[in-house]
Amino acid sequence: MLKYTCLNPISSVGLVQFTEGYEKVDNLEDADAVLVRSAAMHDLELPERLEAIARAGAGVNNIPLGKCADKGIVVFNTPGANANGVKELVIAGMLLASRDIIGGVNWVQSERQNDEIAKRAEKEKKKFAGCELMGKKLGIIGLGAIGIQVANAAENLGMDVYGYDPYISVDAAWKLSKGVKHIKDVNEIYRICDYITIHVPLLDSTKKMINQEAIDMMKDGVVVLNFARDLLVDEEAMVHSLKIGKVKKYVCDFPNPVTAGAKDAIIIPHLGASTEESEDNCAKMAVQELMEYLENGNIINSVNYPNCSLGECTHESRIAINHRNVKNMLGQFTDIFASADINIANMVNKSKGDYAYSLFDLDSVISEEVLEKVKKVDGVLKVRVIK
Repeated sequence: MLKYTCLNPISSVGLVQFTEGYEKVDNLEDADAVLVRSAAMHDLELPERLEAIARAGAGVNNIPLGKCADKGIVVFNTPGANANGVKELVIAGMLLASRDIIGGVNWVQSERQNDEIAKRAEKEKKKFAGCELMGKKLGIIGLGAIGIQVANAAENLGMDVYGYDPYISVDAAWKLSKGVKHIKDVNEIYRICDYITIHVPLLDSTKKMINQEAIDMMKDGVVVLNFARDLLVDEEAMVHSLKIGKVKKYVCDFPNPVTAGAKDAIIIPHLGASTEESEDNCAKMAVQELMEYLENGNIINSVNYPNCSLGECTHESRIAINHRNVKNMLGQFTDIFASADINIANMVNKSKGDYAYSLFDLDSVISEEVLEKVKKVDGVLKVRVIK
């Protein structure tokens, strides 16, 4: 019986996918797998039996990735599962920034007891009219699952769309509308675009990438949108730029004391991926990833180990080895199997940074003695018998 626990409420649409071979437990120390959304895991003691963690969402800054990798714990996320929900809110953010809808609604509220409200509205509405999106230049930094959907939707609205992503995947490129212009220098986005939206992960290299220098390059009256992570933007510089009118509006989905209430900042209470549909999609994908890893040893959408798959095992046995990415690991494993007269029917070995993962389908059942020899190889972090 495989056991899992949830550190946050997880949509039942996902949890019902677990079969009879799974049991939900309340305590982390009893779990083989964890489902999590926003719960902080950095200070938690991770039990030896823990095999995998699935984040029902994209961001994994609440999970100690290095610590998990060192213990042979594979961490998954759910890229693209919440993309449509975020995309829709980005489009809404552009509309809120372009036409003062919020100001107009607040004005109506303030005049709600005035019998002449309809007449007054005709005189006051010019204050809130704003401009249309059609024909405006939109710059998208990061063309992952969300960035692509924003790009395609914006083009359908008649915007002139520019995309920057030096690491765009082949699969992502195929999904991108042909009308989107691929920019090789992010500074060009800053210089020419009327709207700029950022969709990159928070890394040391991307932290505060939208800083004062970047803002100074932007057009006067630019609108900046941030539905990825607040720390991607130097928000002190952004608030200053709003005050002096360099930036027309800053739309952000991450409230904090710096931007909440700031002039011309539209701060949303982290609603991007909070739709019922997004939460359901993330839960379903997270559960599927855990089941595939626990039952077949296959890794899909890991953030600390390489994606790796041998499909369903049709041979006598399968073992999975989490190990460090150092020389001659594969040679040592194959030598151990050869010495035990075990034939390797199929195998795959992939690496990601300092860590690697190997799957072996074998023509005979592996003995405890041979298993112990594999575990004792220097650099091996975890060994698991899948079948």
